[in-house]
Amino acid sequence: MTAPFVSIIIPAYNEETRLSQTLEQALAFLEQQAYSSEMLVVENGSGDRTLEIAENYARRHPSLRVLRESQRGKGLAVRRGMLDAKGQYRFMCDADLSMSIDQLNHFLPPTLTNADIAIASREARGARRDDEPIYRHLGGRAINLAIRTLILPGLNDTQCGFKCFTAAAAEQVFRLQTLPGWSFDIEILYLARRLGLTIREIPIRWQFNPETKLSAAQDALRMMRDIFIIHRNALRGDYDRIP
Repeated sequence: MTAPFVSIIIPAYNEETRLSQTLEQALAFLEQQAYSSEMLVVENGSGDRTLEIAENYARRHPSLRVLRESQRGKGLAVRRGMLDAKGQYRFMCDADLSMSIDQLNHFLPPTLTNADIAIASREARGARRDDEPIYRHLGGRAINLAIRTLILPGLNDTQCGFKCFTAAAAEQVFRLQTLPGWSFDIEILYLARRLGLTIREIPIRWQFNPETKLSAAQDALRMMRDIFIIHRNALRGDYDRIP
């Protein structure tokens, strides 16, 4: 069986209010493309109807698969989806579609070539942020400064939830992932650099969603903790032991 050109991986935790709209938009877009595709929804320990909604769509759309990751943690959900996916390119996508799905082709050939990993950037030249509160923007820039200083110099937006990996890159880096939560993608990109993979930032138009599950204060503290964990692990050589 020929592998699909692209796999869309959507981690979903308590997304009953917006998952249907996201799936409708994504499925409609993919049906209009010339390339083959699949979509994976990874339900992530939800306490609402997220799993039921996803499975209802899967029964009507053969290209949609639903996986269940019983342990909570966005990193665990994305890892499961990336390693179960079959696509030549594997695109992680937040369930709120704060980046509209019609920007997907900017991350794929023939528009983009010579990149192992393409990450959406709200800071790259030509990017646009809509309706984001200033306090969230400033907080995000402060966190990114710590990331650039301690872990990933030169990358201006590591935390946007839209990233595309070649199949080979996904298989390499997600098998080495250790962080289960929100900060997993910092570690993934750090591992990618250690492996010599090429990372490109893609400017996007991004819409702030006031229903975001990120807590400006609580999750910022967790992220800072994880940044120092990755930095500490690197200093003491933990990642040097990775085969």
